[in-house]
Formats: sequence, C-alpha cells, structure tokens
Amino acid sequence: MGGRQRPPRARNPRQGKPAGNARRADSRVESRVEFARIEGYLAWEAEVAAAERDARAFAAQFPWLPAAERENLEQAYTADRLRYAEEVVDRAVERCRRLAARYRAECRRICTRWAALCLSVTIAAALFAVVPAALRG
Repeated sequence: MGGRQRPPRARNPRQGKPAGNARRADSRVESRVEFARIEGYLAWEAEVAAAERDARAFAAQFPWLPAAERENLEQAYTADRLRYAEEVVDRAVERCRRLAARYRAECRRICTRWAALCLSVTIAAALFAVVPAALRG
C-alpha cells in the first residue's frame, strides 16, 4: 500500500512552566494529553490497518483485474475510507467543542444564579439582624 495519511490533528498543550503545585497539576494534565495523543495515534493506526485490510478484500472481488489496477483500486479505496474517517473524527471534535462551550455557558449561568442567591440570603440575614436593633433604638 502507499503512504499513510496523517492522523487527525491534536491540540497542543499550553506553553510555559508554572511553579509549585501548579507545575505538578500541569504535569498531570500534560501526561493525560500525552496518553490521549498515544491513544489517538493507536486508534488511527488501527483504522489505517482496517482500511487496508478491507481494501484488499474489496479488490479481491475483481480477480480479472491486472495486479497494478487491483493495487490502484486498493489505494483508492484506502484513501477514500481514511478521508471519510478523518471527516468523522473532525465532526466529532467539532461537536465536542460545541457541547463544551454550551456546558461552560450553562455552568456560568448556574454559578451566577447561585452567587445571586447567596448574596440575597446574606443581605436578608444582615437586614434581619439590623432592623430589630434599629427599631429598639
């Protein structure tokens, strides 16, 4: 088979070195990113191997084709399948990004409401503490 296409793009981790506990937390994040990158690489290699295997099986259905044409058919099949797989991965990544943005916005909304509730309760408690003292005096 011809050369392999590149695996789906991976995001680069943040640059710079934080100090103290932040450095340990950052190294854990970097470790997770590296594991995810390795997992992605292995998944992509498995997809490439499956595409090549399926391409050979597909081309084997045409025994009357000369070997060179059958190899071209295998390469075209593999390239098409990998292009499709990359599009699927890109769509999934985009969907994850949209969901993450939506969940972040929802979390901010909930945190804002919670903060407003806490502030209201604190002000009400302060008023209930001050008003009886002001009425007595």
